[in-house]
Amino acid sequence: MEAFEYARPTSKEEAVKLLAGTWGETEVLAGGTDLLSLMKDYASNPKRLVSLSGIAALKGISSQPDGDLRIGATATLQELIASPIVAKQYPALVEAAHGVRSPQIQSLGTVGGDLLQRPRCWYYRGGHGLLAQHDGKSLVPDGENQYHAILGNSGPAYFVNPSSFAPILIALGAKVRVHGPSGAREVELSKFFRTPSSESEREYDLKPNEILTEILVPAPGGAKMAVYEVREKEALDWPLAAAAVVLNTSGKTVKSARVVMGHVAPIPWPSPEAEAALAGKTISESVADEAGKAAVAKATPLSKNAYKVQLARVATKRAILAAAGGA
Repeated sequence: MEAFEYARPTSKEEAVKLLAGTWGETEVLAGGTDLLSLMKDYASNPKRLVSLSGIAALKGISSQPDGDLRIGATATLQELIASPIVAKQYPALVEAAHGVRSPQIQSLGTVGGDLLQRPRCWYYRGGHGLLAQHDGKSLVPDGENQYHAILGNSGPAYFVNPSSFAPILIALGAKVRVHGPSGAREVELSKFFRTPSSESEREYDLKPNEILTEILVPAPGGAKMAVYEVREKEALDWPLAAAAVVLNTSGKTVKSARVVMGHVAPIPWPSPEAEAALAGKTISESVADEAGKAAVAKATPLSKNAYKVQLARVATKRAILAAAGGA
């Protein structure tokens, strides 16, 4: 990797002052499990790394007076797994953390870092840029697109959002708090991710001189929840398709549902179609199957990834059944 400056501020205000106003000039270092790989591959060449490890205000997991769960941006996956609060009230978050099947990444990787990790697209990681374009045309539609998007892929972005936590956190109605030169602001996580239209943009609503400080998750209020991920192997691997489901029920009847798919689009992909297929129903295998079909009804696979449509359908179905308790 190329040479860089290293800074370790002790406050979020100090950290923001050390960040440049242009993407790529500086980068934020949390656990480093993604960023350092990018730097080793020369896909990222920052002149300065700003470490968040010395900022106590970004750490920890706790219940707030209003009942919300606060997850500090630098809380690790292992801390999330070990938290009795999370295990009792948000079991699907623990499921998502266990899905990252590497003890090393669980120990070092952070929840904030998971939300902000860059695409796993091999064109991007191989130096072809975020949108993988050559002479104004994307290399993806007619290229090696086995792992690319089947939804939200009308262009110019074809990569998939790699976050393990984003689908379930969106389904739970989470918000994120960010801090910049103008102070703090909150963003609904469902509106935080965006599909870039140029190489100068990022995949989320964050400015180059802002940092993610915490995630705020509403009290579940008895909601049932689950995540389901489909991988090629049980060892460390990114899912081919995933789904997160949160059900609010009255007896056995679904009053409302949130269904969010992962690894199928450039952003975590909510499915109002699947949610509508569940509303007012009693969960059964046939109902879950119909919701799974509805979730992928608008999928437009590329030349080599049509298999992902079936995987996303099955992931949605199984997440629904798991949330309902295996009905």
